[in-house]
Amino acid sequence: MKSKTLKPVLVTTAHRGVFFGYVEDYDVGQKTIQLQDARMCVYWSAAMKGVGGLAAVGPDTDCKIAPRVASHMLNDITSIASVEPDAAEKWEQAPWG
Repeated sequence: MKSKTLKPVLVTTAHRGVFFGYVEDYDVGQKTIQLQDARMCVYWSAAMKGVGGLAAVGPDTDCKIAPRVASHMLNDITSIASVEPDAAEKWEQAPWG
């Protein structure tokens, strides 16, 4: 489990990237963000019902989640969503489907 000071977030970019990771804090208007323990969702299943499902329930076994990167700077942010605790656990355990 991550430190209480780090918040799990789902970030989308103008380049169609969808990333999960942890941040200390964020401003919804920012255009760049540094994620810790970042993972990219390369493909999500129809069961996710869009990127909101990835934040609400986490990836399922049909999703394709890239390996963890210790630190990842993302540019051209289009959205930052908080991730539910149970969903964050699924992100942590998600293998490449």
